[in-house]
Amino acid sequence: MDTLAVEVVAVDTLNPLIRRCTLRAADGAALPGFTAGAHVRVQVTLPDGRSDWRHYSLVCTTPATDTTAPQPHYTIAVRREDAGRGGSRWMHGLQAGQRITIEPPKNDFPLGTHAAHAVLVAGGIGITPLASMAAARRAAGLPVRLVYAGRSRGLMAFLPELQDLLGDALQVHADEERGAPLDVAALLDACGADDQLYVCGPRVMLDAVLAAAAARGWPRERVHFELFTTPVAAAGDQPIELVLAQSGQQFTVPADQSILDCLIAHGCDPLFDCQRGECGVCSTAVIEGTPDHRDAVLSDAEKASGKVIQICVSRARSARLVLDL
Repeated sequence: MDTLAVEVVAVDTLNPLIRRCTLRAADGAALPGFTAGAHVRVQVTLPDGRSDWRHYSLVCTTPATDTTAPQPHYTIAVRREDAGRGGSRWMHGLQAGQRITIEPPKNDFPLGTHAAHAVLVAGGIGITPLASMAAARRAAGLPVRLVYAGRSRGLMAFLPELQDLLGDALQVHADEERGAPLDVAALLDACGADDQLYVCGPRVMLDAVLAAAAARGWPRERVHFELFTTPVAAAGDQPIELVLAQSGQQFTVPADQSILDCLIAHGCDPLFDCQRGECGVCSTAVIEGTPDHRDAVLSDAEKASGKVIQICVSRARSARLVLDL
């Protein structure tokens, strides 16, 4: 993948957890255009000195802006995750004038042009791709509704811009005001028969929406989603004895490391992309062992078969796992 050298033009604090970064090409040239829902991968430095990549959605809240044309700058917003691996903390240390490396925009979360409402459901920092979708639907004259949920209004970004953009089509749910999380059942019950959902936020929100949609008999393709959750070790995770059937290599995957990261650390070159269990690129056949599925891409039938695993987030219930690698 080609990379772009960009300069940080400005850094703004939107709330105690979220900072907005404005980026422009280091050589002054225009940056590639993008479609609503697109992201860039940013090269970050982790606390141990290693380089890694993080995905950040491109934000636009102005319907008059044609984002598909070459752009003078990009806007991203980064939520600090103190319990994460360090990428967001590094991003929060960026200063104006600093140069960083990014990859050109890529869209794994495309927005449709359907005539019925696009119902956008954002949880926390998941607002970033959906803000651009709201602006794009407004620009196209297509119906849109945004439900934005968070713990408190003080921790929710872009509220003034979204209010100006959407007016009554914006519904804000702050847990501390309502005394309860977002009522997903009521949200879905209010949707029209042909409306489509676009969901971005933490895994608990996505799981609730998918479960409620399935209970109503909605086809899975009616709910489009992107996860804004960094995989973390679960209580009770144990090391895995990993065997690669094709090469004969054997490794031990520590409880706090993903199968994908273990393979990379040992010089393997598996296919992967999102590292959040939602794209399916790292899907790998299972020859022996019982997967512990933690992805959002496999169907219930595929998970029940135990014949495939998403190695970026899933683990094993068995002590030994043999993969077709």
